Amino acid sequence: MGNLTATRPLEPWTAPTASDPVAVTLRLPGSKSMTARALVLSALANGPSTLSGPLRARDTELMAAGLRGMGAHMSTSDDERWLVRPHRLVGPAHVDVGLAGTVMRFLPPVAGLADGRITFDGDPQARTRPLGPLIGALRSLGVRIDVAGDGSLPLAVLGAGHVAGGEVVIDASASSQLVSGLLLAAPRFDRGVVVRHVGPPVPSAPHLRMTVQMLRAAGAAVDDTVPDLWAVEPGPLSGRGWEIEPDLSGAVPFFAAALVTGGEVTLQGWPRSSAQPVDRLRELLQRMGGDVTLSTDGLTVRGTGVVHGLEADLSDVSELTPALTALAMLADSPSRFTGVAHIRGHETDRIAALAREFAALGADLTESRDGLEIRPRPLRGGVFRTYADHRMAHAAAVAGLAVPGIEVDDVACTSKTMPEFPALWSAMVTGKS
Repeated sequence: MGNLTATRPLEPWTAPTASDPVAVTLRLPGSKSMTARALVLSALANGPSTLSGPLRARDTELMAAGLRGMGAHMSTSDDERWLVRPHRLVGPAHVDVGLAGTVMRFLPPVAGLADGRITFDGDPQARTRPLGPLIGALRSLGVRIDVAGDGSLPLAVLGAGHVAGGEVVIDASASSQLVSGLLLAAPRFDRGVVVRHVGPPVPSAPHLRMTVQMLRAAGAAVDDTVPDLWAVEPGPLSGRGWEIEPDLSGAVPFFAAALVTGGEVTLQGWPRSSAQPVDRLRELLQRMGGDVTLSTDGLTVRGTGVVHGLEADLSDVSELTPALTALAMLADSPSRFTGVAHIRGHETDRIAALAREFAALGADLTESRDGLEIRPRPLRGGVFRTYADHRMAHAAAVAGLAVPGIEVDDVACTSKTMPEFPALWSAMVTGKS
């Protein structure tokens, strides 16, 4: 298994066990992915922007703080409506990335446009997350970067007030964010950018499509017609209103609860047309025994109480791996997930962490280079370590629906993307707010 670093001892949270089918209508916080991209595009625009329904969580607050430190004016006091007024980007400034891949990969290209020195560092685990390909790409585009280590945090961008841009080759097989970070800032580069990916497939393709869609919505000219090649023309970005969708990845544990308990969960405020991979999620949940419908009420998932095993390549929706692994533990047949080797470089080595923690609860599963094989059998309670990873806490919560006594060592790590998670989850399972 990969290297894992346990979180500090905290008061454990006992995942509630469901005695009845869940039946709940939820309004969840906004998409982390959309909020992060909207903040960057708004800070680089030629006029003010508003974000309606943004996600207020650690990752997005760090993104806003990083942009504010470089000079953008951010008004985030209203939970439902954030205002961004672009301003000249300057240093010196320091960006705390926390454990957020979006912050550590989206803001160094922005820092290249600033006039001055911008330093970056974050949580200890952040120093192990893949960043080298982005550093190399930015250097080839004319950005000066000082790196103390081996292509990871901490680092300093020595901004010159502009970035030459041009063509760059990158291996983005570790994270689609490596490409998105370059694309989001590219309209402000002198020559724009042409990014060519060379290497194993880029994971999480829906996130790249979201980047392209949001760039175009802000007025950028983007050509993504050639596979593994993205071209962004230089030009102004328009300030605009951004309507942030509910977070689909954050909703998945709640949808999983419908399958496990034979209940029904509706996510309110879901748009008819989404930038998130809702069709792929629908397919996966239906194969595992759920029924997924979209109506004026929202996105609804219904279960029968019987979960089916699943064999699937999850490379395009790797964020779903922890919750789907927990579902697979409770299924009526084996499951096999592949295509997610890159999640070893997420907040923790998710493959190793899932294998270790579920094995400690009695699970029969095998870790492979790029996934997991799960052979369901009865689980027992025990401490489930999160390694400061919010998705690990989500997985434990899903398993806890059917397995009494699962204690999550650090449920507070869910504040990374959904501070309300423990309260929302307990209210859904117990019926008490």
